[in-house]
Order: sequence, then C-alpha cells, then structure tokens
Amino acid sequence: MATAFVGYTLPWGQMSFWGATVITNLFTAIPYVGQPFANTLWGGFSVSGNTLNRFYTIHFVLPFVICVLVVLHLALLHSEGSTSIFGSQVDDDLTRFYPYFFYKDLFAYLVFLTVFFFVVFFHPNVLAHPDNYIPANPMVTPAHIVPEWYFLFFYAILRSVPNKLIGVCYMALGLGVLFLLPFLDYGYLQSVLLRIVFYVWFWFFVANLVLVGWLGGQESIEPYYLLNKLSVLCFFVYVFIIIPYICKVDMESCKPDGV
Repeated sequence: MATAFVGYTLPWGQMSFWGATVITNLFTAIPYVGQPFANTLWGGFSVSGNTLNRFYTIHFVLPFVICVLVVLHLALLHSEGSTSIFGSQVDDDLTRFYPYFFYKDLFAYLVFLTVFFFVVFFHPNVLAHPDNYIPANPMVTPAHIVPEWYFLFFYAILRSVPNKLIGVCYMALGLGVLFLLPFLDYGYLQSVLLRIVFYVWFWFFVANLVLVGWLGGQESIEPYYLLNKLSVLCFFVYVFIIIPYICKVDMESCKPDGV
C-alpha cells in the first residue's frame, strides 16, 4: 500500500498532489509525534518538491523490502508447510505442491497477466482520474478529491467518522483486521466450502466490501454519507461479531456426542 501510494504521487498531477496532501495530513492527528513526523515526511511545512523527492526514494526502496518479505514467506512456507485443499490441519490430508498447486497458481497468474495487459495496452485510463492530467497546483483544490480505486475502501472508513483521530484509528483497524483474522477464525476447518453458513455470510461480506469501495468514490452527501456509515459498520460487525460466532457454532457442532 505504501509503495502504491508514493508511486501515485510521482506524476505530480492534481489528484496526486491533493491525494498526498490528504493522506500525509492524517499523521498530524497522532498526538505529540504526528506533526513533527509529517513535517519530516514533507521536507517542510506542506507538500512540495521536497516531498516528491522523498516519495521517489521511498518508492525505489520499498520494492526491495517487499522482495525480502516474499523470500521470507517462501522460506516459512517450505519449512512449516501449508494446509490442505479443504483447510484441514491434519498432516494426513496434506497435498504436494507439485503438480496441483503449481498449475493452480500458474493459471491464476496467467489470468491476472491477461487482465493486466488488457488494461495497460487497450484501456490505460479506465481506472485513472482525468484531473491527474492537470499539473499540480496548490492554489486550486479539485471539486472532488478521490484516491485510487485500491484505496477507496480505506477512504470510505476514514470519511465515516467525523473525528479525524478516530477516523485514522478506524482506518488502521480496517487494515489490522488482516492480522487479527487468524485469531478470530480458529475453527478446525478453514475452507469455506465445508462451512455452509460461513460460505453464505462470506458472499454478503464480499458484496459489502464492493459497496464500501463504491461509496468511497462518491461525494460525501446524502444518501451516500449514511450508506457509507452503515456499510462500514457492517464490515466491523461481520469481522468482530459474526466470524467469531460462526466459528464458535462450528466448534460446538464438531464436538463428539456427550462432550
């Protein structure tokens, strides 16, 4: 996310400039250390050419950090192993990586490349904002500041709370959910294919994610503002209430009779 964000600012158009202004100003909500950190990140007292130089350096360095994490992930995967196709934790159900997972991952990779190259070569502007072709101008604010599509979900969470600090905390919690999920869903089976109730709720969750992302790109007016709040609330209710409850029910149903 950091690599994508700092890379988006490099064209230095209107959306890049004001997107960088909005996102970096979030750090100022952190008590005591927020403002000094933002000034260091800006290289001054606002987003400027110094900020662009810093972001270019960060955008160059972060991919190397990602490569290290990928190698670490592969090393842990080979040493610890993965789960079976059905999400079972029993060693007897394990499947060799080759050929099943090799061809499965290769197919997914080729599908991704097909979509990626189609967008790059035929519709390069389908996900871009036309205002970003206007050179950055700190004296003119765009009528509607919209982040890139992959940040719309977090932008919607940020806008759902009037308080700046609380909004930043909620946005960080929306990202921290990825680290909390293994502790919230602790069932014997991890595959949704064998958990019918969880499977149904999962698609409600996916539909709500799409709705939250769409609302993040809309203006902060009614009825979008109210729908934004409700959809974000549904997201957190699903993660912190519905998932643990379904997991508890599944665990109870897996117990032998009389236990």
